[in-house]
Amino acid sequence: MALIKPFKAIRPAKDKVALVASRSYEEYSEKELQCTLEHNPFSFLHIINPGFKFHKSLSGEERFKLVKNRYWEFLEEKTFIKDNTPCFYLYQIKKENFKCLGLFCATSVSDYDKGLIKQHENTLESRETLFANYLQTVGFNAEPVLITYKDNETIASLLKAETKKDPEYHFTCTDKVTHTLWRVTDNTPLNAIQNAFKEISQMYIADGHHRSASSSLLANEIKQNNPNHTGQEAYNYFMSYLIPEHQVKIYDFNRMVKDLNGLTKEEFLIKLDTYFRIEQNSNNGNRPLKKHHFSMYLDGEFYMLYLRKQSYTFTDALSKLDTQILYKTILEPILGITDLRNDERISYGYGKHNLIKMKDCIDKGEFKVGFSLVPITIEEIRQIADAGLVMPPKSTYIEPKLRSGLTIYEL
Repeated sequence: MALIKPFKAIRPAKDKVALVASRSYEEYSEKELQCTLEHNPFSFLHIINPGFKFHKSLSGEERFKLVKNRYWEFLEEKTFIKDNTPCFYLYQIKKENFKCLGLFCATSVSDYDKGLIKQHENTLESRETLFANYLQTVGFNAEPVLITYKDNETIASLLKAETKKDPEYHFTCTDKVTHTLWRVTDNTPLNAIQNAFKEISQMYIADGHHRSASSSLLANEIKQNNPNHTGQEAYNYFMSYLIPEHQVKIYDFNRMVKDLNGLTKEEFLIKLDTYFRIEQNSNNGNRPLKKHHFSMYLDGEFYMLYLRKQSYTFTDALSKLDTQILYKTILEPILGITDLRNDERISYGYGKHNLIKMKDCIDKGEFKVGFSLVPITIEEIRQIADAGLVMPPKSTYIEPKLRSGLTIYEL
């Protein structure tokens, strides 16, 4: 049974929402970030980059405290407003080849701790602690965890009914993505949506593993130091965006490696032959079309690698995952890469044109070999999570990517 709650969001004033809401910080180039900070005083980026005001790079507790100050300023200047009653926030993202409709809500730390909200990635303890300290200092959460659930007709019908009403926000950004948000305020739909989610037995984190882990860490720390803890305090929940599985779009991550671990091209291909049938690809640049098929670019040529089933044993859901197969058959035993997260010899890429970008990087000599994989499916994510397993790093690039500062959850 999934427990979700409406909450009183801090959110942009209606006339400023398109200027406030920002993409994820990592998606901006340095030049684009600088331009936005210089010319848009309402951007949420000013809150998470408080050092810009002082022409200084900040980190740690000093940065956290100034983030809180910038947040207070947005409230004082009425750039942000606060809803008086708890709401669910129905949010639709629409662009040329993608559309989703989901729900901003408060999800239960207890559900996360009990494994009702499942994860498929490992988290780093140092990052968990850092984010928990950040949340405790700033006192708010502006980055929702993306959570998915099995398609449910009752929930879909309830959400669709709310979209017939006038939206609170409707705007299109310079990247041609249209954003629409409805506030669900009436008790009847609020209760109906809440009760419908009680019928959902499992939910799955698609993006935001560290955010959910740090929220859990902070909640349990505060709980231990609060003699009057009731379980209803805001810290017992974290902000999430819930969408049905069919609306999640998953892209592949390519892998590029800087050298062949001391092997010549011929020696490398001979070692690959142990696990793969190798064909030089005459259709230059073709992506793999099936599971367990890999596209490889090496020395100006594309190859297709077909896994030899008799040479590789499937033991569980993880062993069937293409990113795991690549790791266990090539990256670790042949190229000597054991730490996929920290080894500087390997790099990752994603996106519609990334195969071309991978080829360009290798042709320029920045990398020696690259591999393209079929995207992982939502069913594979679910199987990995249900089995309590974790995927290799950078196995998925998932849409939707949510705007920061659109709804804020105060702790």
